[in-house]
Amino acid sequence: MMETLTRRSGWSVAKAVLGCALLCSSAFAQVSSYGDKQTGENTGDQLPQVLQRVGVTQRLNQQLPLDTQFVDDTGKQVRLGDYFGKRPAILTMVYYTCPMLCSEELDGLAGALEMVKLVPGKDFDVIVVSIDPSDTPEIAAKKKAYYVKRYGHPETAAGWHFLTGQRPAIDQLTGATGFGYVRVPGPDGKLTQFAHASSIELVTTDGKLAQYYLGVEYSPKDILLGLIEASDNKIGSTVANILTYCYHYDPHNNKHSLIVARVVQLGGVVTMAGLGGFMFVMFRRDIKLGRDHDLTKKENG
Repeated sequence: MMETLTRRSGWSVAKAVLGCALLCSSAFAQVSSYGDKQTGENTGDQLPQVLQRVGVTQRLNQQLPLDTQFVDDTGKQVRLGDYFGKRPAILTMVYYTCPMLCSEELDGLAGALEMVKLVPGKDFDVIVVSIDPSDTPEIAAKKKAYYVKRYGHPETAAGWHFLTGQRPAIDQLTGATGFGYVRVPGPDGKLTQFAHASSIELVTTDGKLAQYYLGVEYSPKDILLGLIEASDNKIGSTVANILTYCYHYDPHNNKHSLIVARVVQLGGVVTMAGLGGFMFVMFRRDIKLGRDHDLTKKENG
């Protein structure tokens, strides 16, 4: 009886594992196909050389260059330090004409903030800085209007700051935050686009980096707790640098490829291999139990 239950249990576990494997396989396929559908096919399993300089180096407790000069979405000259001293801030670096990743990142941020019970402009500020020196205050103003509307609380507009600047100021800020980016050619072959990673940073009231969140989707709970700690000038801990999304433009095919899709596919292969090994061990165990059970019956018979 016990052997029979054990065999059934083994088959149940194996079936569950198989179901999980199929589910994981489906999930990985969805991620990969989403990237293919949205951005074109990947050109290989290895990161292109240009993207090896792209990433996010987490520099917790680093002081931001508060004296750097930018222009806000109204055309006013501002210092980065103008936004610190009273409240913590969420900082992100994008460029306003980005064809894909930046919008995904800002969408993810706005969506997460909808579920954070803190108020921009009162409890914290949102600071968006363009890494493209050719972006203008007019473009920044349009982006701000779009995301304030998407956020759904127009009364918080004073807490959203969309900045533009020149290369020296941009490089000072990206250098301090560890934000790597490189220019890449657009569809016309000109260097009008940027390969970059996706992240947001929480900054303390005195302008020090307190926490990094990578990727394009952010946990409202993590943001809430991070802002509360940053308001007390507490510094968080580093996070696993596995959710950085990089895009690569292929001028030959006029397509952008989501490089992370390959990483996800590789993760799927590893997962499937591990589950396959577990199933193999379980099946062998079931067969052995069955043989031992039959041998015992013969000896007792």
